[in-house]
Amino acid sequence: MKEHLAECDLKRCFLCKHALPDWLPAIGAHKKSFDIKKGQQLFKEGDPVTGIYFVYSGSLKVHKRWDKEKELITRFAKEGDILGHMGLGDEAFYPVSATALEPSVVCFIGMDFFESTLRVNTELTYRLMRFFASELQKSEKRMRNLAHMSVKARIAQSFITLKNQFGLDEDGYIRIELTRQDIASFAGASYETLFKVINELTASGIIGITGKKIVLLNEAQLLRLVEEDNL
Repeated sequence: MKEHLAECDLKRCFLCKHALPDWLPAIGAHKKSFDIKKGQQLFKEGDPVTGIYFVYSGSLKVHKRWDKEKELITRFAKEGDILGHMGLGDEAFYPVSATALEPSVVCFIGMDFFESTLRVNTELTYRLMRFFASELQKSEKRMRNLAHMSVKARIAQSFITLKNQFGLDEDGYIRIELTRQDIASFAGASYETLFKVINELTASGIIGITGKKIVLLNEAQLLRLVEEDNL
């Protein structure tokens, strides 16, 4: 990774938003920023934990080996989000990988300083606890969906989740461009099944696809596919 030389505004990320104002100069003195190219890994599953990352700009996917040839995307991270927090456990290795989906800038805080920051900043520690609880709930729901929802419903849910997380651009498309393989990995589906379901959804006028751009033409019908599967 190449070090990013432009100055951080100390306002955008999870850490800076919830730390004490008087602590921000210390964060500025200890953090490092890096440019990451599209497709470049920030860290990979099994790497030793050295610290915590925060997304300053761009977006990344967090993924885990599913078997020898497949991966499961567990979440996406965009500006302001935290990465590497799953390495805070007793085992000092990252249990997931993180890869840039577009040219991105991330800020890095070493583990020793981050732990000192948590001891001093009670609001940050509280917010981090709430974040972990939310992530655990999402993870449990995701595992339930993988076990009990049909593939078509999981793909529909994936489109809704992406729209809710990234919002829409001025033309109404979801504000992130993903490969078909990434969408399949996020939905827990094979590429072939995803291709078939996308064709069905586009033929029914439920979604529209232009290159890597996705528009939800009938979100209510997508929601019905998910809800009917949960009955």
